[in-house]
Amino acid sequence: MILTPTTSNTSVRTDEPGRRRRRRRPQLSSWLFLAPGLVFLAVFLAVPFAIAVRLSFTNQRLSSPLPRRSVGWENYRALWHDAAFRRALTNNLIFAAVVVPVQTGLALVLALLVNQKVRFVRFFRAVFFAPVVMGIAVASSVWFLLFDRQNGLVNGALDLVTFGHVHPQWLQSTHTSLIAIMIVSIWASVGFQMVILLAGLQDVAADLLEAAEVDGATPLQRFRHVTVPSIRNTLVFVVTMTTIFAFRLFDQVYIMTQGGPLGSTDTVLLELVKVGYERQQVARACAISVVFFLIVTAITVVQRALVKERT
Repeated sequence: MILTPTTSNTSVRTDEPGRRRRRRRPQLSSWLFLAPGLVFLAVFLAVPFAIAVRLSFTNQRLSSPLPRRSVGWENYRALWHDAAFRRALTNNLIFAAVVVPVQTGLALVLALLVNQKVRFVRFFRAVFFAPVVMGIAVASSVWFLLFDRQNGLVNGALDLVTFGHVHPQWLQSTHTSLIAIMIVSIWASVGFQMVILLAGLQDVAADLLEAAEVDGATPLQRFRHVTVPSIRNTLVFVVTMTTIFAFRLFDQVYIMTQGGPLGSTDTVLLELVKVGYERQQVARACAISVVFFLIVTAITVVQRALVKERT
């Protein structure tokens, strides 16, 4: 009996280039959609950062008749011994250590409240989100008046409640100025995190909550063992973004205290502006920006490693 050769292997080999082309099409489409964003990041982030790194090794000034020359690591060594920079970085760390957990926790509480099926829930969502729409500059200006020592509404309310025994100098004291900045920042931004967490809460499977309730789980147990694991990725995102925003603290301080009193509210970004524009030391300001970028990136990477997203 004579066996005729089959053509299946030949057809598979012939069709292989077509399969590879079909597999490349989704990848090509993805890169085309990503191209505008990548160009934007390259032009407005990567290229300016590369220029800042190069200038940080020079003696570049904002306006100077002297030619630019390389100074090596001098600007970075000067930052290491700069007390003002260390104080600004410490203020940033303290601010982030307080604001990130408090703001995230408060945003979760508000999201749980406005996730209930009650009357006027949309009104309360709008009220809690209103400070975000107002903008941080406007909010800082309003709170600057509210924190006024003599005629401010905050001290007026404290006088009424404590019969005049508590009358802090919010923006004039080194003990309360940073606390005032924290209050303004939390009030102005908590609505943004609330909306993100609310979207995560609305994606929690209702059948899981009902099954836990049938099994006799208390509301606290359902929240701990069902709700929190379901919104874990959302919480990770919120904590990461809140941390980045906390280190970008600038507007509130610039409008309300200008870094005072005695540098108690000075931040790295405010110090960068002072060094780069007021003192016109562009190279030193570039060194500050590079160090600050590396610090924030390192903290974000460590944070993401400690609190990983789950698929």
